[in-house]
Amino acid sequence: MTGKIALNAKGLSKGYKIGKLKQQVLKNVDFTAYHGQVTMVMGPSGSGKSTLIAALSGLMKPDEGEVLALGENLWKKKRSKIDKFRLDHCGFIFQGFNLFPSLNATQQVEQVLKYQKVKKTEAHRRAVEVLGAVGLDHRLKQKPSEMSGGEKQRVAIARALSKMPSLIFADEPTSALEFGQRSGGHQAPAPGGQGTRGGGGRRDPRSAP
Repeated sequence: MTGKIALNAKGLSKGYKIGKLKQQVLKNVDFTAYHGQVTMVMGPSGSGKSTLIAALSGLMKPDEGEVLALGENLWKKKRSKIDKFRLDHCGFIFQGFNLFPSLNATQQVEQVLKYQKVKKTEAHRRAVEVLGAVGLDHRLKQKPSEMSGGEKQRVAIARALSKMPSLIFADEPTSALEFGQRSGGHQAPAPGGQGTRGGGGRRDPRSAP
């Protein structure tokens, strides 16, 4: 049975100017994702997956089209309201990890919860729980310089899950993991067993669940 619509986009278009030329990356794209489901966008490098995720999540305004996220018209909001929506409702797993060099794994997760004004003790509890869920309970005090690429990616996954978001946007979320670890990356639960919904892009069809 199909759940309620979590994310619905109509007619998304986006282009970039390169000198005097304009490269059209998205052209009249429609997209729908449902609560309780993982929705993937697959395609080769340069096909517009990252641009689509940015447009759907409020990171980059499309030239045309609309995005209804959790029933709210995202691009009709003021910039500050879009930022607040992302903080309250969205988790992000970036291809480049976007970790703070000076913070250890636990602090990386705690930091995003601090932005949400989660109490320090609860933030620490969630951080330890979700890092354990992605197999990093033995790496809680390691900084990014002391981690492998796969470990950094799992920290990024844990950070996104720790917010217990309604929407997770993931750009190549398991590209740095060994192939045998990738199914675990999809299955890691959010703290407290909260369900999450996501939209993600990837190139490797072997890693699709």
